[in-house]
Amino acid sequence: MNKAPFIAIEGPIGAGKTTLATMLSQELGFPIIKEIVEDNPYLDKFYDNIEEWSFQLEMFFLCHRYKQLEDTNRKFLKEGQPVIADYHIYKNVIFAERTLHDQHLDKYRQIYHLLTDDLPKPDLIIYIRASLTTLLERIEKRGRPFEKKIEQSYLEQLIADYEAAIKQLQEANPELKVLTIDGDSEDFVLNERDFKGIAAQVKELIK
Repeated sequence: MNKAPFIAIEGPIGAGKTTLATMLSQELGFPIIKEIVEDNPYLDKFYDNIEEWSFQLEMFFLCHRYKQLEDTNRKFLKEGQPVIADYHIYKNVIFAERTLHDQHLDKYRQIYHLLTDDLPKPDLIIYIRASLTTLLERIEKRGRPFEKKIEQSYLEQLIADYEAAIKQLQEANPELKVLTIDGDSEDFVLNERDFKGIAAQVKELIK
């Protein structure tokens, strides 16, 4: 890669994206960009009534992520500073297509492309693939009150949605590098060997 590497970590809710991003940020010495989650004022309402509050929720996330990435490009990437983020902006589409319908979805897609088409895109995606059992265990462990309202069927569908989305991203951009981590068998938090193995692969991919 000739330009400053831009790494994004993705995976379903509870996969461990922020944890791995933080660890790799420290290992590589890259600034970290963390998505805003708990500050979203619509989260509790969303999980109580997805259909009623989905558009407000998704627009809040989109606008905040847009501002974050715009700032990231200006402060770091344009200055040649590599960056690691705990999300890819495309995740907005993954969630919107699951929760929005008809006119709301059409409007959202238009706004999404208007805001994001000229934003910098990651060169490397680290995709944490994890089963429902693993996601539920990690969600329970971190104890966010609003996440306790998530239905298992929603998570199961989200797992499938992520699989399809990663494939779509690769097909749309053949030069995109994707490193897939098995979140069920690779414990990068408690097993230092697992983490070092992941870090070594990342270093090789961004040479």
